[in-house]
Amino acid sequence: MRFSVRLNNDLPLREYARLARAAEAAGFDQIWVSHDLFLRSAPVLLATMLQATERIAVGSGVLNPYTLHPAEIAMLAATLDELSGGRFLLGLAAGAANFLEWIGVRQERPLGTTRQAIRAIRAVLAGEPVPGWGPEAYLRFPACLVPIYLGAMSPGMLRLAGELADGVLPLLFPPEHFATVAPLIAEGAARAGRSLDEIDLAACVWCSIADDRDEAEAVLRDKIAYYGSAFSPLILERFGLTRADFEAIDRALQVERDPARARRLVTESMLQIGLVGTPEAILPRLERLVEMGARHLSFGPPLGPDPVAAIELLGRAVLPHFGRR
Repeated sequence: MRFSVRLNNDLPLREYARLARAAEAAGFDQIWVSHDLFLRSAPVLLATMLQATERIAVGSGVLNPYTLHPAEIAMLAATLDELSGGRFLLGLAAGAANFLEWIGVRQERPLGTTRQAIRAIRAVLAGEPVPGWGPEAYLRFPACLVPIYLGAMSPGMLRLAGELADGVLPLLFPPEHFATVAPLIAEGAARAGRSLDEIDLAACVWCSIADDRDEAEAVLRDKIAYYGSAFSPLILERFGLTRADFEAIDRALQVERDPARARRLVTESMLQIGLVGTPEAILPRLERLVEMGARHLSFGPPLGPDPVAAIELLGRAVLPHFGRR
């Protein structure tokens, strides 16, 4: 079994070194940080976490080729890999179309654009020419191939992950969505003559954990309120929801600027998107994931009212349950 922690890039900078050290001490294999627009810059956070740790792998979860050119992504990956002594993991995805619209960027041809980005980044890291780029397009310092993890949710992107990626970061809404995700990745892998066993499939769940259920639930409600309208129709259908169900929440957040009201509008059905409560409360759904074939459990934000305490709780009560001491 493999275990990882995922963080949003919305915390004070000083927190990331502390969180990375806590994850390493708790026995996690990887820690990831997002690069969502208009929050803190993930490259800075990644460097901070790498310099604060010695063993744990640190990954970008995720960069996209629309706001950052593949050449710059390759430069960043090579530099962070050098800084870390080989512990950096490159998380890549097409990004969320509605967030890209904030800055007037259209998410055109997401599958083709992502495929081209993966191939270009690998070529640059390997010192090979990139089709369509000039002969001057090469790194001026030695680099290694960095593992590329694809953030994927749509069937097409999941198949692409199976075809090309070293690992996959599928957001599982709900966690049981793993049963749909794994066959699609396996299909893409088979198309490329690969096996699913060759791919690090991280079962990425949202988890808010604390000894106090109400405190844990409030944090998950805030997360769902912020991102709910960006969920794909496929995800919403699983809960009998539509994007219209999030209109009042969006209005409370964006127009009324009332996060407390937005939190109250999150329904019990919406809460099933993630895991919430004490370690004992979330174990049954995690066990079902493992029964379905998950070999990498990835715990993502909000984690809990106190993220460090949540990481420590997971290390004490959840990882040992699955054999990690």
